Amino acid sequence: MKTALTIAGSDSSGGAGIQADIKTMQANGVYAMSAVTALTAQNTTGVTDILEATPAFLAAELDAVFTDIFPDAVKIGMVSSVALIEVIADKLAEYGARNIVVDPVMVATSGAALLQENAVEALKTRLLPLAALATPNIPEAEILAGMKIASPADMETAARLISERYGCAVLCKGGHDLNDANDLLWKDGAARWFNGRRIDNPNTHGTGCTLSSAIASNLAKGMELETAVERAKAYISGALAAMLDLGHGRGPMHHGFDLKGEFLA
Repeated sequence: MKTALTIAGSDSSGGAGIQADIKTMQANGVYAMSAVTALTAQNTTGVTDILEATPAFLAAELDAVFTDIFPDAVKIGMVSSVALIEVIADKLAEYGARNIVVDPVMVATSGAALLQENAVEALKTRLLPLAALATPNIPEAEILAGMKIASPADMETAARLISERYGCAVLCKGGHDLNDANDLLWKDGAARWFNGRRIDNPNTHGTGCTLSSAIASNLAKGMELETAVERAKAYISGALAAMLDLGHGRGPMHHGFDLKGEFLA
């Protein structure tokens, strides 16, 4: 069985973060491991508190994983401080981690800030150059590219700028009232659009975490990047279309919509 590691924050309501990543990796056929960067007191209505891991403890988590069950892919999500970003970058370089997908989580779906302002530069200079793929949404791509995005052409420009600056492929995600559910992959100097269908479901908590984890899972299984993205988009469409409805805010998706077996009844 192929393996994948998620480095991200915990979501106590289970819809995003480490919990969504593990569910997604399991549903996409890989063995999931985790290194927790922070605990969050969070539900479908918002984030009420954050408790960061110490840099030393995060380093110990990563050592424990890489020296025993080496991951075939790594997904990086919420990392809120410079010190933690530096630990992750150092450890990934030390162990020669491969198939790294960076979801540059800056703001939660609920609007809560999840990345300290001084950590944005560290994310740009330390993590993105290690990535095979970065998966910013529109607001995150605006920050990383330093420009306003108001059209599909702007998405292409921003993705190109991010890719050229940091040396990684970029999946600029649509949504946020722009370009429906169509995503733009910039890789090796060329653009490819992945068209999606807009699913009328307000419960979108954890969509970014889920997409990036599905892509990492597919890369762990040896898929080419374009195929990994295409399969991940199909998975997230199924998870949204299952119309799970939990909580009082933007609820989670049904990560296990395609799992079947006698123990699920």
